[in-house]
Amino acid sequence: MKVTCTSLLVGAREARGIAVTVDVFRAFTCTPMLFSLGIKGSILVATPQEALDLKHSDPNLILIGEVGGSPIEGFDMGNSPSQILGMGPQFFEGKMVVQRTSAGVQGALASLDVADEVLLGSYVLAKATARYIMSRSPQRVSIVAMGVQLIEKAPEDEWCARYIAHLLGIMNYDHNQALRQILFQETTQKFLRGDKTHFPPEDPILCLQRDIYDFSLRVTREQELVVVRKI
Repeated sequence: MKVTCTSLLVGAREARGIAVTVDVFRAFTCTPMLFSLGIKGSILVATPQEALDLKHSDPNLILIGEVGGSPIEGFDMGNSPSQILGMGPQFFEGKMVVQRTSAGVQGALASLDVADEVLLGSYVLAKATARYIMSRSPQRVSIVAMGVQLIEKAPEDEWCARYIAHLLGIMNYDHNQALRQILFQETTQKFLRGDKTHFPPEDPILCLQRDIYDFSLRVTREQELVVVRKI
């Protein structure tokens, strides 16, 4: 099994074999949390308008996402795991959600065009994702850290990609070193300052937990939609 770790949109477009699209802050921490709260699936879309059009056809859909980190007008909530957690399972049970984000979702959509299989990656999913990959015994695995707006590397994504690679038997991983580089960088500090409501300080606490869920998440095409399902 050949494992490569790459970054940003170029990495997503070059992914081969099983691709793991990593977005720790916050898209792919939100997605497994949504499944743990009872959703049936998540539809990934590239633009806010696609999500709004889907909801026009099906008002029961829950729209979640951001543009540049900010909530989107007409969406039910932003890209915030603490906001999702606060809603509770009664809001999500049996529903489908639609997610639009600026990094993780875009990367998953890009990798779906070129990879054999696409999985979602974050710290909360890492061990289950690695276990699933090992069960598949693929020839190639591409772990892609999506970063900030697809154009700037983010330490939380880079280190999470390294952690998944470590779980697959390559690369060393030091969680203390990872936390030192993650916590004191702007990608985390913008939450901890607490000066913007759409960057709540609770989010990094949820995003930096490791191996919370015992399932992995796969992205597939279902007719004209791109859907995430639990496996």
